Amino acid sequence: MHELAITVIGPDRTGIVADVAEALAGVGANLTDSTMTRLRGHFTMTLVCTGPTAEEASAALTSLTGLVTSVRSVEPEDEVKTGGEPYVVSVHGADRLGIVAAVTRVVAGAGGNITDLSTRLAGSLYVLLAEVDLPTGSADELAEQLAVAAAELGVEVTLRRAESEIL
Repeated sequence: MHELAITVIGPDRTGIVADVAEALAGVGANLTDSTMTRLRGHFTMTLVCTGPTAEEASAALTSLTGLVTSVRSVEPEDEVKTGGEPYVVSVHGADRLGIVAAVTRVVAGAGGNITDLSTRLAGSLYVLLAEVDLPTGSADELAEQLAVAAAELGVEVTLRRAESEIL
């Protein structure tokens, strides 16, 4: 069975999710993982699905006007890796260049794996929220390193253990 990674982006409008899902279902694609969001008037989605070939999925999506799509074959994941403890990093502060780069570099330097990340700019307030898997016992040291980065950036950064009922 083929496994595909698909991206779709275009101006936000009602019905994009239904249009894409119907087009893919029409060629036998089973959507296994997805993330979708609206970004400043543009809708974007990333999907992983199984079933059709990349060519079949691509052909099905070409009929959708106004959308830019990309389809590529990917190797199925061997097994779900749960190599760490789940934490949430949140950042709040004035918007400035380099916030994402600095915070994610600190997390990577501590051996953390970012599993989800979203950002929003609301006026001049910049908000970053990331779910991360951290090596066992590394949270205290990472919190200290994030505090240093936060002071340099002029933002507030918090690190807290993720509660399973929140995720």
